[in-house]
Formats: sequence, C-alpha cells, structure tokens
Amino acid sequence: MKTITVNVSEPVYRDFQAYAEFSDRTASELIREAMEDYRNRRIRPKTSLATLGSSSVREVLQPLSLDGLLDEMAP
Repeated sequence: MKTITVNVSEPVYRDFQAYAEFSDRTASELIREAMEDYRNRRIRPKTSLATLGSSSVREVLQPLSLDGLLDEMAP
C-alpha cells in the first residue's frame, strides 16, 4: 500500500473523523474507501454491453433488447 499526504479542510477532516468514530472505523479506512469509489465511478467506470451506445456512423435499424443481445452472443 502506498502512503500519501493529502491536504483537506479542517471541517471535512472533522466530519471524516466523527463518522469514523461513529462507524467504529478509522478515518484512513473511510478515505481509502472514498478514493476507491471515486476511481470506480470516474476514472475506471465499468460499463456493460447493454449501456454502451452505438459506435457506428449509421442510424440504429432496430433496437436490440438485452435478451436479443444475449441471443446474438450465444453460439
């Protein structure tokens, strides 16, 4: 695990400390969890085939349902 130094405002850190005490965890755990959540949502979001848009320059001829998509993938 990499040790880093982060500067945050006093009110933000107090909130993390208070919530950490309330939830019987450390502020460091909460901050690591918050960073991981940010990474998963913003830096490396997970997408599925159902949520991806068309990358074609043409119009969609017929929308494909999730069942239809799975049928297309099955051998």
